[in-house]
Amino acid sequence: MANVLGLGGVFFKSPDPEALAKWYQKWLGMDLGYPYGVSFKTEKVPEHGSHVWTPFKADTEYFKPSTNNFMFNLMVDNLDEMLAQIKPSGCKIMEETERGDYGDFGWFIDPDGNKVELWQPPEKAPDE
Repeated sequence: MANVLGLGGVFFKSPDPEALAKWYQKWLGMDLGYPYGVSFKTEKVPEHGSHVWTPFKADTEYFKPSTNNFMFNLMVDNLDEMLAQIKPSGCKIMEETERGDYGDFGWFIDPDGNKVELWQPPEKAPDE
């Protein structure tokens, strides 16, 4: 039986894909060198980082205030620095952050209204 090896990409629609891509490049430092967007290299994933695929119940409120049926999660190397870095962009940043065994989490709404979860993986595995 063949197996899935990991997340191959996230593909979504945007009213202005070029402008949104440039916004992410400017404020989050995402390299748009790949012809179709951003290509993340596996070797940059921290030891306790991972790619997650998770279906949520249809009535979840976790993606609010976005009304979309999806949410992005981007792995970052420094959550606090990233939130401070994007603050001048004018996007809505959720005031709360969450810190725990599985790492640190923060959220913002991008220019298209997508909720984005920023995740700084933990330095050690949750079960260590």
